[in-house]
Formats: sequence, C-alpha cells, structure tokens
Amino acid sequence: MSVFLLKRLITLVATLVATSIVVFVVLEVLPGNAAQILMGPDASPEAVQALAAKLGIDHPPVERYGHWVAGLLTGDLGESYAYSTPVADLLRERLALTVPLAIMAMALTAAIAIAAGIYAASRHNKLGDVGVMGLSQVGIAIPNFWFAILLILLFSVQLGWFSAGGFPGWEEGLLPGLRALLLPAISLAVVQAAILARITRSAVLDVLREDFVRTARAKGLSERATLWGHVLRNAMIPVVTVMGLQFAELLAGTIVVESVFYLPGLGRLIFQSISNRDLVVVRNCVMLLAAMVVMVNFIVDLLYAAIDPRVKASDL
Repeated sequence: MSVFLLKRLITLVATLVATSIVVFVVLEVLPGNAAQILMGPDASPEAVQALAAKLGIDHPPVERYGHWVAGLLTGDLGESYAYSTPVADLLRERLALTVPLAIMAMALTAAIAIAAGIYAASRHNKLGDVGVMGLSQVGIAIPNFWFAILLILLFSVQLGWFSAGGFPGWEEGLLPGLRALLLPAISLAVVQAAILARITRSAVLDVLREDFVRTARAKGLSERATLWGHVLRNAMIPVVTVMGLQFAELLAGTIVVESVFYLPGLGRLIFQSISNRDLVVVRNCVMLLAAMVVMVNFIVDLLYAAIDPRVKASDL
C-alpha cells in the first residue's frame, strides 16, 4: 500500500507543478501588458508603470513565478485589483458556497443515478429499463441553465416555495443556506445523474454476466441480495471514475447556474474577475480549481484501491 500511495503522491505533486507552470505562462508571460489592459488604452504611461509595479509584473518571469508559488504555499495570494481585498479572503468566502453546492449536487446525482442504474439493469430490456434510459436521454439533452429557469418558474414564481435567487449566508443558519442551494443543486444534478445512470446500468449488466453472480444465485441468494451484496461493489470502478470526473466538473463548472440563481460562488467570482480584468484573482482561481480537480482524481485513485485490491496490486 505504501508503494501505491507513494506513486500517487508523486504523480499528484508533479501534476500540480506542471499545472502551475501552464497557468502562469498563459496568464502572465504571453505577449501583452496586463497593466495596460487593466488601465485601458487611454491611460498614461506613468499610471501603467505604477500599476505594473503594484501588481509585481515589472519583474522577470522566473522571479514572478517563484514569488507566486511561494505565496501559494504560504497562503499569500496577493490583493485583488478590482475588490481591493486579499485574494485568499475572496476565495475562502466563495468556496464556502461553491463546495457545499457541489457536494449537494453530487449527493443527489449519486443517489438518483445508482438507484436508477441498478433498477434498469435488473429489468434489462423490460419496460422499467426502457423508461429509465428514455428519461436519462432527456436529462442529458436538457441544458443546466434552462432547467434552472424552469425550476425557478415552478417553485419560486408559481408555488413560492423557494427564493428565486440569492444566498442568505451560513450565519443565518444551516437550514436557510441549504434551502437556498437546493434548486441550484437539483439543476446541476439532472444532467450528471442522467449520465451516471447509464454508466451504472452498463457496469451492472457487465458484472451480472460473471460466473460468481450465477454462483450466488445458485446458492439461493435473492435477486436483491445478489445485486446489492455482490454486483454493486464489483461494478463501482467505472462508476467511481465517472463520479470523480463529475464532482470535479461540478466544482469548476457552476458559473452558469450561479449566475442564474445569483449566487456569490467561485464560478461567479471568476466571471466577474474576467469582466473586471482582475488577472490576479483569475490566476489564483484557475489554479485553485485545477488543484481541486487533481485532488479529486487522487482521491478516486485511493477509492480504486479500496474497492478493487487488484488495482493496488498492479502497481506493486
């Protein structure tokens, strides 16, 4: 296990280093004067030079990269040009919304998709299977933002059960915060659950054809006990893979839904920072999202080893 974990840690660190280099090169080194872009074409050379000194972009690229990486390691991410606030405080504030939203959406996705996928696989080529696959196809075709608008029209405008947007803040209590995130989480979960349900169905069908399943049935186990006790765990490798990718996508791809529901999350911060040309915030947001995606993949690798010991043995 130690060799397996060591290899994954080395891969994790190498990926983060490579990601930081790519992010820095794309946003800091490519041709163009960031200070001039921020100040506009009519700014005086003195003002542009003063802003360049403030942002630290008047130093050599290698020095700027080293300073940025040191800041990442110590938590000093600089100060936002548009908000005049430390970037670390902005990220901390916005992550307090985006991470719970992604977790809620992923929990809904897993609960709906795994149950639907197993149900469809257990009724292969029957009405239940056709119905689940038909609904999943509709779910894949529905854009998140369009479904979010439908939820607002139904539950906010017509029924008045939920607010149409905004976030009260966690200081108002856990229940009001979760209530404000429920509709956005559902709108995010619809497409992801549709995809995951089809993956789960295919994985379960593959395992159902294995010899050990026939042995379990021959021993007198019920269909329910066979599915949940023997089939599901062996079918979870592709399911966990997709779930890891989906959770990473939910963390990085909430910008549209956050805009529809007017939620002050990380996605909306990136959108506003790009609009304000606040490159300091954009750079650190992109790096944070990339690091979160890499960490999710690292956790998925560890889950592989926990679910299927053959994955761990193959790396020894």
